[in-house]
Amino acid sequence: MDDVHDPAHRMFVSYIDKSREYYLAHGYGNPYRWAHHEDAPWAPLAKPLAESRVALITTASLIEGDTDPDPDRVPAGEPYASPVEPPPARLYTQHRSWDKDATHTEDLDSFFPIHRLQEFVADGRIAELSPRFYGVPTDYSQRRTVELDAPRVLDWCREDGVDIAMLVPL
Repeated sequence: MDDVHDPAHRMFVSYIDKSREYYLAHGYGNPYRWAHHEDAPWAPLAKPLAESRVALITTASLIEGDTDPDPDRVPAGEPYASPVEPPPARLYTQHRSWDKDATHTEDLDSFFPIHRLQEFVADGRIAELSPRFYGVPTDYSQRRTVELDAPRVLDWCREDGVDIAMLVPL
């Protein structure tokens, strides 16, 4: 019987194929295009870590009331920049997908290592942290990410004199 599952062999669902089929079934004539880059946008370090300013970039969101009120605050779903001092007590992650029965995000440092980076500054392993950390929404539009969100965060990093950006997505 070929159709009987053998537990010694892995079975999986091809997320790529299922997504492509889903979009085609819903009338999108253009199959889903997966994000890719012909040339990876990475560069070697220009100077040692001990001389570098490091920034944290997350896909978690700010929680109202955990930061000083700011009338110019960017609406949810938009990139944001927030001071690293004081570090946030928590960030909102419930809108992200993971097995919430098996794990949690109650420990901020498990997905946003701000305190570890502060320790690295104190130990001289990195020169300093950027004065702000940055939040980027999880968006399924490669065009929006590439054309709008990434350039905005890059501008903030340049304003803050960032040498190294550490992306810690959920």
